[in-house]
Amino acid sequence: MTLSLTSLSVRHPGADQPALQQLTVTIGSGEQVALIGPSGAGKTTLLHTLALAQRPSGGQLTAFGGDPWAISSTERHALRAQLFLAPQTPPLPPRQRVVTAVLAGRLPRWSVWRAIASLVRPNEPQAAFDALARFNLQHKLYARVDRLSGGERQRCGMARLLVSDARLLLVDEPLSALDPTLAVQTIDVLQDEARQRNAILICSLHQVALARAHFPRIIGLRDGRIVFDARREDVTDAMIEALYRNTAAPTAPRPWVEGHAAPSGAPAPVVVLVPRC
Repeated sequence: MTLSLTSLSVRHPGADQPALQQLTVTIGSGEQVALIGPSGAGKTTLLHTLALAQRPSGGQLTAFGGDPWAISSTERHALRAQLFLAPQTPPLPPRQRVVTAVLAGRLPRWSVWRAIASLVRPNEPQAAFDALARFNLQHKLYARVDRLSGGERQRCGMARLLVSDARLLLVDEPLSALDPTLAVQTIDVLQDEARQRNAILICSLHQVALARAHFPRIIGLRDGRIVFDARREDVTDAMIEALYRNTAAPTAPRPWVEGHAAPSGAPAPVVVLVPRC
């Protein structure tokens, strides 16, 4: 599978300026790419466009062997079973049990009746347990979603990705509620899963150090344009500085206990992230 964007632009309804402008990039099967850039750069819009949730206003998107906007809506809906978009805030019904929320990743392969039956008695609970175990959340299998912390909800959303059959994994800011240790664990699990499937993994991150330490390819976005698209060893501090110039500098996540606020007046800790060999 190959994703190809050619002079692609996206404009939101009523917006004065396009959210994405003249993007040209190709991503092949098995590639793992980090999207970085200041807030408002277009990272989320790009992920939604790749997930076929946002139609390009110009240029062309080629995915799954063709132009997904040149086919019927029914055919395009079927294509969406081959991708998984994990938003920053997972859409998890608060009163739903975790096992049911995770198994929603199976819905594209289930019939309507099987999906309804699973709401009463979860189908394939072992699959949900195994996915949660990879994030050390197996003990939350039958907990209610509204009893989870923010970080636990994020990892629950990642567990949903694991039970899907997607070949295109699109993940938007998966680490915003996680401490540094859980952040690294989450990236490791996502990358291992992508390797096993030979799937494309595209992950937007504000944690630049993590992106540079873990992802072999990094795309820098600013003002809806690609500033650079390079191997991580070719991404320099000067390139990062230029990407974020005149914006708030990206910060490392604070290692407070997950789900709790930092103590009042506490100084920001220094976090040293060591790249893997």
